[in-house]
Formats: sequence, structure tokens, C-alpha cells
Amino acid sequence: MISAVDTNVLLDVFQPDPSFGPASALALRDAMREGSLIACDVVWAEVGAHFDSRQAAGHALGELEVDFSAPTVFSSIEAGVVQREYRQRGGSRERVIADFLIGAHAQLAADRLLTRDRGFFRSYFPALTVIDPSA
Repeated sequence: MISAVDTNVLLDVFQPDPSFGPASALALRDAMREGSLIACDVVWAEVGAHFDSRQAAGHALGELEVDFSAPTVFSSIEAGVVQREYRQRGGSRERVIADFLIGAHAQLAADRLLTRDRGFFRSYFPALTVIDPSA
């Protein structure tokens, strides 16, 4: 089983978040027992922004055995298509393309996505299995 991981779940553990950290850590451990963890370039970049150095960010992601998974042409195009649908439905500009890239990548490269942003991903990526550690 391949589990894609969203930025919020990783930051829950790395920062650590007193409310969501324990549940996110447990969800990550469970996913690791069941298979592998992947994250796309967007997630790696967003996580990297919270560390003092490249080495520290890479080490932290390596400790959790999160593999870098590059997006494909298909997932990138899908992200754009879904973002267009979002805007056509009246979606605000609060959602940036990064959210759509994470969802499209997970939908095409993984069996499920670990995220606390379940409402968004379930609405716009209905074929994607979403696991919310905080639920």
C-alpha cells in the first residue's frame, strides 16, 4: 500500500503540534507498517520551508522514510483541470495550485492520502481515498 502524505500531517509531527501531532504520528506509523510513504515535490518544498537547512529537512523526511515522488505530466495536467473546475464552481482564490498538485499526484501515484484537509480532497478528488488522522 502506497500512502501519499500531505504537508499538514508531516508538520504536525515535525513542529510538533500538541493537538494533532500524536494522531498524525500514529497515522504515519500505521501507513509505514502497511507499505510505503511518498510525497510530491510540493510537499517536500512546503516542509523544507520549516527547517533551518536543506540537510535538516532531508534528514527529517528520511527518518520517516518519506520517498520523493515526482509528479507526472498527467498529474500536473489533472491538477490544472481540477483547479479550473473548482473556480467554475465558485471556489475562492484561497486554494492555490499547490493543493491541486498534491491531490492529483496522490490520486495517480498512491493508494491513499494522509491529510487533515479531508473536505477539500474528498470534494475535488472523489476517486482518492483520504485518511484524516484527526478524525
